[in-house]
Amino acid sequence: MTATTVLDVGASSPGKRRSLWRYWRGNLKGSEFTWALAFSVPYIAVFLGFVAYPVFYGLWMGSDPALYSDVFSDVIYQDTVINTLVFVVLGVNLKLFLALLLSGVFMRPGWLTKVMLMLFVLPWAVPQLPAFISLHWMLNGEWGLLNNALWILGGIEGPSWLNERWTALGAAIASHLWKWTPFWTVILLAGRMSIPQDIYDAAKVDGATGLNRFLFVTFPLLANLYLVLTLLATIFLLGDFNTVFFVTGGGPNNETHLLATLGIRNAFDLARPDLGVAVVMTALPVLIPLVIILMRKLRTTEVQL
Repeated sequence: MTATTVLDVGASSPGKRRSLWRYWRGNLKGSEFTWALAFSVPYIAVFLGFVAYPVFYGLWMGSDPALYSDVFSDVIYQDTVINTLVFVVLGVNLKLFLALLLSGVFMRPGWLTKVMLMLFVLPWAVPQLPAFISLHWMLNGEWGLLNNALWILGGIEGPSWLNERWTALGAAIASHLWKWTPFWTVILLAGRMSIPQDIYDAAKVDGATGLNRFLFVTFPLLANLYLVLTLLATIFLLGDFNTVFFVTGGGPNNETHLLATLGIRNAFDLARPDLGVAVVMTALPVLIPLVIILMRKLRTTEVQL
């Protein structure tokens, strides 16, 4: 009985290997599998070379515990954590709240609304680099466009926007809102347009109009989309580099850095790439749970409103 069992197990092993090979091949046969493999290999190589390798190399560079004692004791890093929290909280919530309100405005019919929407989307369509550099010079305290306008129109001497920590950080947040609010507005506008008109007609029969229609019909139907957009915006904003780098440059006196800009500063300006990686790695305890929640939310909602 024992010998038979061993022989049976030995005979079933090739079958298991064939089943595994068939699983990886799928339903492709002959040349179909060859072409599929030929098209897949370049993508796999790009993924390994430009995604997997940099990530694991970065994890290896930031694996020394001594780096984090240097990072946490740095006063600039402590200010950077506060800046990042303020930037994310205000940037995400104000941006999506404004986008939600403006999406309702652009739902109104008429050619004027379409023209306004086209003009509103222009800041998002402009490349980030020239847009943020232009905003940097507009906020110049001595001869920037904003302060000159204040002086010419009202005789008001404007502040040095970029020479104080909180005004500079506020300018960076305002620049981010100006640049990215149109993008999220268009997404929420698409969400509003996908709500069937029959639902609104039924709500109107029940007496839900104006604010009540928004609170009890529109927003509940957009709640899943709004939550997903909030998670996405938070993940994107945690890695935002361009806004602060080109608007404030991290100044004055390195007081407006975010984690992304401080990591670049440590890696290149201080020639400490390991310290720069360690700064960025401190965001992972927040970033990884957000990604997991986002993936679970996308799976459970099945891309429904």
